[in-house]
Order: sequence, then structure tokens, then C-alpha cells
Amino acid sequence: MYFTEEHESFRASFKEFLQKEVVPFVDEWEKNGKVPKSIYQKFGEMGYFGLVYPEQYGGLDLDLFYTTIFLEEMQKVNSGGFAAAMWAHNYLAMTHLKAEGSEEIKKNYLTPSIEGTKVGCLCITEPFGGSDVAGMRTTAVKKGDTYVINGSKTFITNGVYSDYLVVAAKTNPKDKHRGISIFLVDRNTKGISATKLDKLGWRASDTAEIAFDNVTIPASNLMGEEGKGFGYIMQHFALERVIMGINAHARAEFALDYAINYMQEREAFGKKIAQFQVLRHKVAEMASEIEMCKEFNYSIVDKLNKGKYVVKEATMSKLLSTKIADQVIYDCLQILGGYGYMEDYPMARMFRDSRIGPIGGGTSEILKEVIAKMIIDKKEYKKTTS
Repeated sequence: MYFTEEHESFRASFKEFLQKEVVPFVDEWEKNGKVPKSIYQKFGEMGYFGLVYPEQYGGLDLDLFYTTIFLEEMQKVNSGGFAAAMWAHNYLAMTHLKAEGSEEIKKNYLTPSIEGTKVGCLCITEPFGGSDVAGMRTTAVKKGDTYVINGSKTFITNGVYSDYLVVAAKTNPKDKHRGISIFLVDRNTKGISATKLDKLGWRASDTAEIAFDNVTIPASNLMGEEGKGFGYIMQHFALERVIMGINAHARAEFALDYAINYMQEREAFGKKIAQFQVLRHKVAEMASEIEMCKEFNYSIVDKLNKGKYVVKEATMSKLLSTKIADQVIYDCLQILGGYGYMEDYPMARMFRDSRIGPIGGGTSEILKEVIAKMIIDKKEYKKTTS
């Protein structure tokens, strides 16, 4: 219904690429806590960062089901950190460049990002703000033909090694929502410092707390209109939440496939454990939940392809898909018994990596309130245009 022959051909070739260029090195990247810049360039050379971007900037201008395949297959290399490094660059930072960046910014940053020669990060979350975007304290004060940025951000994926930062800051601190603007900040700008954070999971990705100390940028680095940043962030959150929903159903499916293969090989009490009814019925439940998530997420992608605004559906996707993925991986680890607890087997890493799902991109608690406002209070979220 959703995937054409061309889509499946892309899946096969991308899977082959990952097996050759990524899988052999994942353990090394997990240990080092970073992904080398060379792999971004390989992704760029293959066109993987240009799937949804306009041809005039080097992209392929393809539909979002190519993105879906891109996300699903990356979950199967069993490194949530590697996957996060790739999609945070491709669909967080670059999405803002495409939507709000000037032609100059697109030329100098979007095109190299598609090529994989520049890597970006998105800086929204703050140490004292968490999911409260409107409560951010970072400021951008206009002085002549420049803006001066002061403040800090945290939990920023690609925050240490990226080449540029897409930064949300208050241009009018007195106005909670309408006082936020979005800026492009080059990494080489004086006054930026990054501290690498030590995480439970996603260990292959660099995550940072970033400080801005009188960082002075040209006024032309403002993206979109001043004061409309909150709206830009909210509408892009829909894509981020769908991405995290897709990631969740894909990693849950990968975990279940691994557990089923294990059940068919492991023997106990004289027979394969795949023959024990208690495990068979647990698998049936997990497979049903994963399939529901997949179908729901695919329907949201279809709506996005048609230009529909899917804040409610995307929020529901992230809320439920990440919750189900956590439970599925927990249960799959249990099926492996003691081996599930060993780092030599993939389930331990999946268990750690999956836990960020209900936290990043808006906690489940925040998402429930967003949904409640739409369902109970009849609140409507509308697109913000530049």
C-alpha cells in the first residue's frame, strides 16, 4: 500500500551499504563515543542525506517513505547512537535550513550538509527548561547588523563535533512564545564551548551541553522571521516525533526478530523454547503491537506526504510507539535470560538505547498534555510560515 518497487529497491541497496560501511565499525564507535566525519561523507556521496531535499541544493526530492526506510534500516545496525547522529543531522538541523534558511545559508550550509561535508546540530533544550521550549533563557540581542547570543543548551546530539548549530534564542525575553527566533551559528564563531555528556545509551553519538558566551553572528544568520521561532519549532516537532515513532517500531521489530531466532535455537527441558506456549503467546502480543504501530506510523507518513498537518497523530505516534518499544525490548531481553544481560549479545545495548525514546523530543508526560489539549480543550495547532 505504501512502498513501491522503487522503495524496496532502495531498501535493499541501503541495507547492503549499512552492512558494508557501518555494521563492522559500530562497536568501535560505541566505545569511542563518536561517529567519524568520514561516514557522513559516504552517506552524502550516496545521496542518503538528500532524500527529501530540493534538487537545486543537491537533493533528490523524494517522498517520505524513502525517509521511513532510511530510519528503519538504521535501527537494525543495533546502534541507536549512530542512527541518532545521522537523523539528527539530516532531519533536525537540515529541516530548519530548508524551511527557514536564506538562499545564502542554503548555499553555504544546506548543500554541504547534503553532501556530508558539513554536519549540523539543533540547539533547543536548555539545562533549566527541558521540554518547556517557551521558557528558554538563551538570548540573542540585536546590535547593529549583528546578534549577540548568550546562554546554554543541553542534551544536544552532534553537539561536540558538528560544524554548525541551529540555535533557538529569545530576541524578546518579555514575550514567552513570540519572543523566540532561530539562528544559524557556525562552529568556528568565537565564544562557543561544548562539554561532552556521559549517557546511559546512544553511546556512539556525541551529546553535549553547549555554552554561548557573547557569540556574535551576522544579522543575516537569522532564519525566517524574528519572533516566529516557537512556531517553526513546533511544526518541525511533528516530523521529529514521527521519526522517533518510526525508530521505535523498527527497533522493536529488530529485537523481536532476534528473540524469535534465539527461541528457535535455544533448548530447555528437551525442546526448543519456541515451543513453550507462554513464550509463543508473548511473541504474538508483541508482534501485534508492533504491527499496529507500523501501520499507524505509515499512515502518518502518508499524510505528511500529502502536506497535511499531523501534530496530533505525530504526538500520539511517539507516545505509544516508544512505550511499546520499551516493553517489547524488555520482554525480548527476558526471553534471552542471562544472555540478554550480557553485552556480547545485542539486547543489552538495545535496552539502553531504547530508554531515550519516551524522553527525547518531548517527554511522554508532556506529550500526554499536548494530546489532552487537542482532544479535551479543542486546541488547534497551525502552520507557521516564514
